[in-house]
Amino acid sequence: MIFLIFRGVIEVTRAEVFKSIEKHKLVAVIRGNSLADVISTVDRLLKAGIKLIEITFTIPSAHEVLKAVASEFKNSDMILGAGTVLDSETARIAILAGANFIVSPGVLLDVIKLCNRYSVAVIPGVRTPSEILTVLEYGVDLVKLFPADLQTLKALKGPFPNVRFMVTGGVDASNLKAWFSAGAFAVGSSSALTRMGVDIASWTSQI
Repeated sequence: MIFLIFRGVIEVTRAEVFKSIEKHKLVAVIRGNSLADVISTVDRLLKAGIKLIEITFTIPSAHEVLKAVASEFKNSDMILGAGTVLDSETARIAILAGANFIVSPGVLLDVIKLCNRYSVAVIPGVRTPSEILTVLEYGVDLVKLFPADLQTLKALKGPFPNVRFMVTGGVDASNLKAWFSAGAFAVGSSSALTRMGVDIASWTSQI
């Protein structure tokens, strides 16, 4: 019964999350100042074809924002994630609020273990071969290269050709093709993708 209660808010499986990331490639990282700002931004992005939304826990009352976004867009094909998750307690709160995937800025084994326990997609941040080897031992399917640069991605794809990297930091429409050519599986971007006035088609047309 505890397991069912804990998982009750999750509407997609872990496998479905990764399939959606593989298909859509673009993760919009939301750092709004208010709930109204976040709802408006998510609505605009979804209408423009961005399906992968990450709400960061740098937003005040982020768990309430997650819950509101999950409720507001429950009938859409959005995949909702929680970012900047720094511990397992926050991960659990995010999952209960409606997060379909969890993103952390580093290797946090307690977060990975909790997500694995409940079959929730988790994307830990890595930067070194040792960190990649560590998370692979815990069955991680996708890693976040953070902070990312093209030379580091190319270098890591050498010894880890089968590792799937989501890159964040410094990604915009002008260098999107370069990231994918270097081996990125997906990319995450905040203001370069999410701010008002951005030509979303200049991103989606490159996928």
